[in-house]
Amino acid sequence: MTAPPGQAAGLSAAEAARRLARHGPNTLRDQPPPSAARLLLRQLEGPMLWLLLGACVVAAALGETADAIAIAAIVTLNALVGFAQELRSERALAALRAMTAPRARVRRDGRAAVIPAAEVVPGDLLLLEGGDLVAADARLTLAHALTVSEATLTGESVPVDKACGDEPADAPLAERRGSVFMGTAVAAGTGEAEVVATGMGTELGKIARLLDTVEREETPLQQRLAQVGRALVIMCLVVVAVVAALGALRGQPALDVLLSSVSLAVAAVPEGLAAIVTIALAVGVQRMASRHVLIRRLASVETLGCATVICTDKTGTLTAGVMALRETWGPDHRRVVATAAACCDAELGDGDGTGDDGGAGGVGDPTELAILAAARERGIERAAIEAATPRREVFPFDADRKRMAILRDDGVLYVKGAFEELAPRCDRAPPGAHEAATDLASRGLRVLAVAVGAGRDEADLELVGLLGLADPPRPEAVAAVADARRAGIHVVMITGDHPETAAAIAREMGVLRPGDDPAEIVHARATPEDKLRIVRRWKERGDVVAMTGDGVNDAPALREAHIGIAMGKSGTEVTREASDMVLTDDDFASIVAAVREGRGIYDNIRKTLVYLLTGNVGELLVMLVAISLGWPVPLLPMHLLWINLVTDGLPALALVMDPPEADTLARPPRPPKEAMLGRPEWRRIVLTAVVEAAVVLAVYRWALGRADGGVDEARSVVFSTIVFCEVLRAFGARSLTRIFWETGVLSNLLLLGVVAVTLGIQLALHAVPATQAFLRIDELPLADWALAIGAGLVPVTAVEVSKLLGRLRRRPA
Repeated sequence: MTAPPGQAAGLSAAEAARRLARHGPNTLRDQPPPSAARLLLRQLEGPMLWLLLGACVVAAALGETADAIAIAAIVTLNALVGFAQELRSERALAALRAMTAPRARVRRDGRAAVIPAAEVVPGDLLLLEGGDLVAADARLTLAHALTVSEATLTGESVPVDKACGDEPADAPLAERRGSVFMGTAVAAGTGEAEVVATGMGTELGKIARLLDTVEREETPLQQRLAQVGRALVIMCLVVVAVVAALGALRGQPALDVLLSSVSLAVAAVPEGLAAIVTIALAVGVQRMASRHVLIRRLASVETLGCATVICTDKTGTLTAGVMALRETWGPDHRRVVATAAACCDAELGDGDGTGDDGGAGGVGDPTELAILAAARERGIERAAIEAATPRREVFPFDADRKRMAILRDDGVLYVKGAFEELAPRCDRAPPGAHEAATDLASRGLRVLAVAVGAGRDEADLELVGLLGLADPPRPEAVAAVADARRAGIHVVMITGDHPETAAAIAREMGVLRPGDDPAEIVHARATPEDKLRIVRRWKERGDVVAMTGDGVNDAPALREAHIGIAMGKSGTEVTREASDMVLTDDDFASIVAAVREGRGIYDNIRKTLVYLLTGNVGELLVMLVAISLGWPVPLLPMHLLWINLVTDGLPALALVMDPPEADTLARPPRPPKEAMLGRPEWRRIVLTAVVEAAVVLAVYRWALGRADGGVDEARSVVFSTIVFCEVLRAFGARSLTRIFWETGVLSNLLLLGVVAVTLGIQLALHAVPATQAFLRIDELPLADWALAIGAGLVPVTAVEVSKLLGRLRRRPA
């Protein structure tokens, strides 16, 4: 179609080709993903893994093939689990590119043409109409009742009225009425716009660059486990050095010294810890999935439990994300709504008038859909109005008039628009209209005046009443904000909305309370750069920050935060790909439920780590003391691997599945810098390990001194004794303060089953010839079994008695 007279002809095809060659395609640049090899190598980082790899190499060199294979299998399994998780990340920029319009309508050589969006160049003339995705950033040259939904870019919940005109270069994105932006959607009307930026030069491209600047950090759990790993490596190296020095002084063969060193390395490292942590987090993933939280990054399961700040987007997160009629003012509320419905072009969908997202379903302006939904609740249908009084003439809304009018067959002119625009045109109005309009606006509502007149004249109108519309809070989110506050978490609202609207919603939801500093709690008209800066500022203070959002403008901040949380229903693909977890029901309340699960997971990992390390320290002490006294090595590397992986591993699996304790959300968040193992935990580890080592060494010394026994028989007794010590001690590991009976004997049936099965397996190991040969153990007589079981009860008894004594010390005099 040829351009109408007086309208720009657009670029020529030749000029467009020259500009495409100069500026490049209208696409977002991809960040090259890390190679598969790099991802795999990343999984082999960490001191504990290095120690295991070293032990594996030494064991293989010594001919201990079974030990080397077992250690290598542990390292491989851990690496593959992490590798699989990493493959699912780094796709946010690809999703950004998918959001851009695949085709665009432009005018070239004076004719309208549809071209691939990638071929749009600066200077092109975009032709816009309702339903179009804007292909590039452009300055409007023509606009007719044009409104554009910019929610995913700015956070503004209401489509923005567009009009031609100059605007300051430094105006906030949400206030640039004369421009349209790549990736936004035309809600209604028509227009033309001259392209000023394409590809990475657009506002969407700036967000892509922001995503490039954000680097993933280790989660608090990963940092704490790394600290524990470094401590174990240092402890192991010190002990190995001491043993090597003793061996050299005594003139022991180098092979014996190396064997002792491998045994000590295996004893020091909780080989099953990586798998136990992964399983604990996987259990958390399943529990959170039942609460409508989809976990994309495994470690974020626990990270949410230590969150001290939740920075949340308003639109679609705390609120429903759609407009609704909140208040009606006037002498006759039904007449006010009916008059407004008679001045609407939108078409409400069938059914109850609500869509999947909680708003009015249908086609047209969201404000009109909200009015028609409210009218339907009062038994008023637009179709009935059209049938009874067909329209004669329509005076459409535009940014200059700020009002819309429809003249119908009954001779009545139905008008709705901005109060400040309609009020001067009304010679009749209910008393108090100005005060009511001010009150509604002060509470963050969008105020529409509704009036009627006679004929085509938009003067001498009668003001029927006022409508107050807004994106309403989610009822469940209000309760969730209160729960978060009780849990000691700061809730911070970040939105692209107007400051008054943001503050009103914040007060209504309990985010902003009397005495709060609004500048700390509510951030309005926030750009993507602002959101990123706010998240970074909280992080610099030492807080653990969660960020929620649904729009493209939230994606950089989601990636920067310790935990990025995207909305599953209303969220864009960009936001979901930049996030660590997704709320499949878009319910802010699900975040608080996930916080409870996260705290419970951390508690379980910590008590399981105490349980595992107590065994490792006990094993180290047994080995170190025996070697220092010149005794034969009491446990071979394969014995230690069996104990660490099976004997300790199975009860540890049951411990990490304990449900969260009842007071989990009543506690404040743990300090972000708090070590996973503090002084109380290390005291418990060392004291219990000393008791366990003393018991095992006593049994070993007795067994070595028997007239009819040898080293192999003594090792067999010690092997089962330490197994019973470890397994039975799991009953006392469920709580640092409550004894086993108080935790609920039947509240973790898995633990009871695991203990029974592990004890049964241990009995079978000494009876089956194949396992006897593999583990180099002998069959035990009944007296030795009784000794091993009796000795195994000593450490758990000591643990439970220490809890009771601790209560007596804490009891006030």
